[in-house]
Amino acid sequence: MNIDEILAQSPIVPVIVIEHIEQAVPLARALVEGGLPVLEVTLRSSIAMQAIREISRSVSGAIVGVGTVTRPEQFRESSGAGARFAVSPGLTDNLLAASRQNDIPWLPGVFSPSEAMYAHEQGFNALKLFPAKQAGGIGMLKAMNGPLPDLRFCPTGGIDADNFIDFLSLPNVICAGGSWVCPASAIQNHDWDRIRQLAQDVHRAIDQVQ
Repeated sequence: MNIDEILAQSPIVPVIVIEHIEQAVPLARALVEGGLPVLEVTLRSSIAMQAIREISRSVSGAIVGVGTVTRPEQFRESSGAGARFAVSPGLTDNLLAASRQNDIPWLPGVFSPSEAMYAHEQGFNALKLFPAKQAGGIGMLKAMNGPLPDLRFCPTGGIDADNFIDFLSLPNVICAGGSWVCPASAIQNHDWDRIRQLAQDVHRAIDQVQ
């Protein structure tokens, strides 16, 4: 699957920080069972690559990706760990060159119309708006849809249970990223039922407005 096809599999992409390896598989399984199969495991812990490897091997239905890619070598490392896609907070020339040397689908981050235009010139139609709230949120996405109608976004940063429906209702939003569906307290307490419920709540909220 390319990045557009991957993002279309789930309305919310959980942004996950895993501190202990024993959390990885049950957390991923709870999210998948709750209906959110596209998972972004961020490189914010020393065991992130190991967690991606375990999830990709053990959780049927999970489409696990790597987040917070900021160095060129992380593309190769992520692919080797079994990641199906990569996400970055921004787009640099070094990351662009590395992405073209690896087969892993990439969702680069942008903050402004100029950055979005540059990314589009480089062949990207799907982009991460990050941090979405600070970049202007819903207002920015509405404003960019007119002059940049070919672009689709995964806004991340400031997305939560109270506003995700508003973001998903925009024509240029393919999905949104958020961490509220996998809160740190639930992960620490191994409360997988709560995480499964939060994932299911996303679909219930969507169904109510359709």
